[in-house]
Amino acid sequence: MSSFVEQLQAWQAGVDKMLAKRPERKKQFTTLSGLPIERVYLPEDPGDEYAQKLGLPGEYPYARGVQPTMYRGRLWTMRQYAGFATAAESNQRYRYLLDQGTTGLSVAFDLPTQIGYDADHDLARGEVGKVGVSISSLKDMEVLFDQIPLDKVSTSMTINAPAGILLAMYIAVAEKQGVSPDKLRGTIQNDILKEYSSRGTYIFPPRPSMRIITNIFAYCAAEVPLWNTISISGYHIREAGSTAVQEVAFTLANGMAYVKAAMDAGLDVDEFGPRLSFFFNAHSEFLEEVAKYRAARRLWAKIMKERFGAKNPKSMMVRFHTQTAGCSLTAQQPKNNIVRVAFQAMSAVLGGTQSLHTNSMDEALSLPTQEAVTIALRTQQIIGYETGVTETVDPLAGAYYIEHLTDEIQKRAEAYIAKIDEMGGAVPAIEQGYVQREIQEAAYDYQKAVEDNERVVVGVNKFVVKEPPPSGLLRVDPKVREEQAAALAQLRGQRDQKAVDAALAGLKAAAQEDQNLMPHFLSCVRGYTTLGEICDTLRGVFGEYQAPTTI
Repeated sequence: MSSFVEQLQAWQAGVDKMLAKRPERKKQFTTLSGLPIERVYLPEDPGDEYAQKLGLPGEYPYARGVQPTMYRGRLWTMRQYAGFATAAESNQRYRYLLDQGTTGLSVAFDLPTQIGYDADHDLARGEVGKVGVSISSLKDMEVLFDQIPLDKVSTSMTINAPAGILLAMYIAVAEKQGVSPDKLRGTIQNDILKEYSSRGTYIFPPRPSMRIITNIFAYCAAEVPLWNTISISGYHIREAGSTAVQEVAFTLANGMAYVKAAMDAGLDVDEFGPRLSFFFNAHSEFLEEVAKYRAARRLWAKIMKERFGAKNPKSMMVRFHTQTAGCSLTAQQPKNNIVRVAFQAMSAVLGGTQSLHTNSMDEALSLPTQEAVTIALRTQQIIGYETGVTETVDPLAGAYYIEHLTDEIQKRAEAYIAKIDEMGGAVPAIEQGYVQREIQEAAYDYQKAVEDNERVVVGVNKFVVKEPPPSGLLRVDPKVREEQAAALAQLRGQRDQKAVDAALAGLKAAAQEDQNLMPHFLSCVRGYTTLGEICDTLRGVFGEYQAPTTI
């Protein structure tokens, strides 16, 4: 008996045992013609090389997916990224999306919140509530999740530099709802390295930022065990203009830096490894995107096992959220974006995503209207329930082109990682501007190809039509800042200022020493210390990051 046959028998036994507890969505899967659909399809004679390169779903090296039954068990989490204006208005949008069938929340914060300024700060002027919801204190967070039971939803929060503070607010809201931290499920993005290379919403220099991240790992491993402590993001690397290969390489290199930092801080890789998650972009090159996710899974599994010595299979898994490519959307002929998003979302599903956000057709022009976000959610639901691609695991596996692309993306990403290793890892590579320059060059090449008409963007450089100006767009009322400022003034007048001062003094001392900062974030937010006050205290200890010149 070959080793693969034995592996297959053991896998089947494990699946049978799992199904006895958690059956698949249907007893039988068939096509519209009534043809039976098997759980997984394999070559007629899979040899050892097949087992090593592709294996079986739910098993190392996870090229075919991280669960043995994938979407036959349950569909991905449909998680629409949303947030605008005040906490009250965003709360209404979340409750609408939940009523429409979304299965997870994803919080978009405005720029002042992302860089640790309260809504009434001078630097927040003109940006309050514009690209996400404005959160300055626990009071805002209480309103944001009003009537949303936190033990019943999974919440993703796209926040990085002040991620620990927003997580502390979430924990404090849960406490007020009577939900203990060990019941909370969700993710904070908490991926600061990609902010330095691709996005720009950093506060502190890289090294204290890495310390805060490892503090979160340690705290959540003990107190919030179901929480994904980081979502290592290739999404923003891609949005900055990287290629698919660079997206895989730089994302995994950042992941390696987080793992090394946590291990250097004394944590066991299998203590925090299972709570690492990833966030990828779904761009328009359909088949390359499918292969990208498969290559990323296989490469990360190899890195965690061989480089870091992980033993827990969950530490080796790439579990990832995907968002369709915002940068691919066009202001011209915006309804075309519905089609772009559908193809991109399909690539994410065929690549095995665990969670998906589909962009809305009007996002090149404004934040999404309710109609646009509903169509975006319906796109996911049509893929999930009508197309049949969810009925078997990794349906494109074995296609010559897909397997070639998967191999090639892995090989080229490994070459990038070797280069970054030579520089001492992701942090020195970013500090030297290497990652930024590589992304900038790729972005330049792409834009030049579009402007030279070598790459077609429908409605932009081909099939152009005259259009009336857009109407019905969502515009955030500038009065939001005045309302938020008034609410903050009232909050500061009503809270126990001595308790606030004591909490901030404790935070400052902990930052100057080597204490875990998470308990101090909680002490601060419980007393309604504001986000800006907490970040200003840390700025006084850690300083602020100044970006190097890379052009």
